[in-house]
Amino acid sequence: MSILIIRPEVSVAKKMQDQSFDGIAGKFAKNIYDTSKGKLRQAVLLRDLLERPELSRPCRILDVGAGQGQLALELASRGHQLTLTDLSAEMLQLAQQRADAQQLQIECHQLPLQQLTAQGWPAFPVVLCHAVLEWLEQPAEAIAQLRQLVAPGGLVSLMFYNKDAKRLSNIIYGNFNYVLRDLTFKKKVRLSPQNPLQPELVALWCQQAGFVIEQKTGVRCFHDYLRDRSEQETEYEQLLQVELMFNRQEPYASLGRYQHLVLKAV
Repeated sequence: MSILIIRPEVSVAKKMQDQSFDGIAGKFAKNIYDTSKGKLRQAVLLRDLLERPELSRPCRILDVGAGQGQLALELASRGHQLTLTDLSAEMLQLAQQRADAQQLQIECHQLPLQQLTAQGWPAFPVVLCHAVLEWLEQPAEAIAQLRQLVAPGGLVSLMFYNKDAKRLSNIIYGNFNYVLRDLTFKKKVRLSPQNPLQPELVALWCQQAGFVIEQKTGVRCFHDYLRDRSEQETEYEQLLQVELMFNRQEPYASLGRYQHLVLKAV
């Protein structure tokens, strides 16, 4: 049986204007998780993680901003002990329902990232933080907080929205005024990250927090640039094959809509 702990005291995150997906979790699943871009992202992250020696045997894993828990449940099915956290109670309830349906045991806590270090949990050997930084007001501080959650020598899997790739794709599609506004929306779209990040800044923040970057992978290096977008679905298997073949090589790794960094805590 999964454990879901709802904590109404999330005013810290609200004050910082971090994004919660309460009220639109179903829409998020339909527009992100259930599409080719969501499936491709899941496949890339799972490949990267399962190759790591830290996950060669069951261990405790903290998934920060776990959402509906697709990746966490896949890891739980392989014997790992998963603790999921998210700002959205609705997202975690869906993760719990999925876990119960699969007879998997997970533990869920409705908590913002900023409150995790105060929970008194023993340091985790593996921490996941995927597609979270770009929704936060203070992403550099968040990386420093992740370092406090992982054990020395442990692994952090960090994926963030790549501003360089977002700029490139918008230039390709002729959205010049948007690019000239430095990718700022006139009207904010709730499912579109509001704070894409410069990769060199993220790398600097990771170094300052006490991490060594052991691996860099691009995520959606080709998917978003297809001239015929229908091929994102119709040619998905070949697209995934090409992605997995080239997304650790430059220049492709730097062109991914997201970047996945494997960090070692020193």
